[in-house]
Amino acid sequence: MIGLLGKIFIKDCENYNDAEVRRKYGMLGSIVGIILNVLLFGFKYFAGFISGSVAIMADAFNNLSDAGSSIITLVGFKFAGMKPDNEHPFGHGRIEYISGFAVAIAIILMGFELAKTSIVKIIHPQPVDTSMVAFIILLASILVKAYMALYNRSYGKKLNSAAMRATATDSLSDVVATSVVLLSMVIMMVTKINVDGICGLLVAAFILFAGYGAAKDTLSPLLGAKPEPEFVQQIKDIVMENKYVVGIHDLIVHDYGPGRLIISLHAEVPGDEDIFELHDAIDNVEAELDKKLGCLSVIHMDPIESNNEVVVNMRKEVEKLVKDIDDELTIHDFRMVAGTTHTNLIFDVVLPQEFSIKDDDVRKMVQDKIQEKYPNHFAVIKIEKAYV
Repeated sequence: MIGLLGKIFIKDCENYNDAEVRRKYGMLGSIVGIILNVLLFGFKYFAGFISGSVAIMADAFNNLSDAGSSIITLVGFKFAGMKPDNEHPFGHGRIEYISGFAVAIAIILMGFELAKTSIVKIIHPQPVDTSMVAFIILLASILVKAYMALYNRSYGKKLNSAAMRATATDSLSDVVATSVVLLSMVIMMVTKINVDGICGLLVAAFILFAGYGAAKDTLSPLLGAKPEPEFVQQIKDIVMENKYVVGIHDLIVHDYGPGRLIISLHAEVPGDEDIFELHDAIDNVEAELDKKLGCLSVIHMDPIESNNEVVVNMRKEVEKLVKDIDDELTIHDFRMVAGTTHTNLIFDVVLPQEFSIKDDDVRKMVQDKIQEKYPNHFAVIKIEKAYV
């Protein structure tokens, strides 16, 4: 259904990386979710009223709350698609993460509420409605919710939308919850044993776990999550394609919402080349990153001595000494300043964010290793952290 509606209402509907296409798909999915949940509410409420089933009527209001979650997602996509302004020059894309987080919180609250209700049912068992009307309604609800979970997950993946993935988790939680209710009905019909409360508690645990995952998925980008290794490698490959770039470091990816990434990095270039040619080369790299990854990029040029054999060989030796401490350590911005009595080796050492050895201890270890092997050389070291 979403695919068909997309072809009808969305121009260039298969260009999922386009910001406007993403926004329209997100709003379309949310509108369909609102309509389906409202229809389920009306159908279940009417059936519950006719049959006198409190359980069906309670499930009806659960669908009404799901419609509210879809409204949150709709508003999120609407505002996330707003153009940048003076107060928000990087756009409003992070609102999509916030709306997804709100849906995740709703899932967690539903899990707690179901757990509380289930415990009460275990202590004070209540009759389970096993009528054919209830059976048909619950089965229909499972099918509708399964469809909603599938299309939200599918388009959440295509659009890289945390909000749609959270909505998919919400629908999947409903599928599991309703399926267990259906199972408890069958068990009651066959064995006359009421396991409604126990099944509900198991479902509550699943929903809480799913809600935690959805919350983590949507909150992580807001806190500044580490970019995916595949994306980092794409950046490195594009930058290193340029013949003037001999190395990169200090790569940082700033996430301002899906499709709104800003890259900053330092590119090492030969210090003896023409500055205007180097500047033009870096401009071309920035253009390639925008063309291939859709990212705004800011690249700082770091001139290095790439043709000085003494400097090149000393850098290699220092890299080996640093790698002896830990293979994850890297160096950059390497310079040699020779004097009459000693030579200074000036460089940065990059540590992983959660490195086991303290910064000052790493600095001292590297300095000692260099002093031991090259007595007339002194290391001037700046410690940095890796951001990718």
